[in-house]
Amino acid sequence: MSFHGRRRGRGALALAAFAVTVSVPAPASAHPFGDPQTVTVARDEQRPEVVHVQWRVGGPDDLTLLGVSLGLLPEDRVLLDGAVEYRYTDPAVIGASDRFAGYLLQQITVADGGQACTGVVEPPKALGLKGATVDYTCPGPVDTVTVGVRMLTDLNPAYRTLATGPQGQRAVYDSNAQSHDWVLDGRVAPATTTGGLARSAAVQIAGVAGGVLVAVVAILIVSRRLRRRRVVA
Repeated sequence: MSFHGRRRGRGALALAAFAVTVSVPAPASAHPFGDPQTVTVARDEQRPEVVHVQWRVGGPDDLTLLGVSLGLLPEDRVLLDGAVEYRYTDPAVIGASDRFAGYLLQQITVADGGQACTGVVEPPKALGLKGATVDYTCPGPVDTVTVGVRMLTDLNPAYRTLATGPQGQRAVYDSNAQSHDWVLDGRVAPATTTGGLARSAAVQIAGVAGGVLVAVVAILIVSRRLRRRRVVA
């Protein structure tokens, strides 16, 4: 096999290997494509007019970015290349601020039959690990409530929030789906609420798996051609 043939073969293998690297997304630490935010919705069993909404940030850099946007942290903590400089003291600084509490109440809302419920933010004890909880008191006992979640979408519309509720209910909040109705009295079966989320996850996984499969097949084809060329030579 000639020198130029070996160079072409190596170049083809390198191209196929590159296809694998671009087909498999690397773990993202930067916002908003890292770990998603989460929200848990639950009714207080002792006080049926009260709804608890617990929010947890996806990644520590997202929390720092929020602190900068609220004026609680220096602007230079967001670097010129978009990276965020997180410090372990950030959650305590943010969690102790009235600005953060006000932001939670503005971005997370609960309504019962069109009537807004009044929210009170519990002082966060470990904001980075356990998140923050808001207690919403509605006009009367609640069976179904509409919960709006717009956390961080004002900073970047690509942020998403994975939400869970009683009886296995699921929902995904984003800039195009900012509210969802939750049944809190146990009348809903998990299968009626999880199908859309399951299908969405399946489509995403299938897309990644399909890209990996194509790249692997490309490598196998190139390798087989190289072996044939060596035999001929």
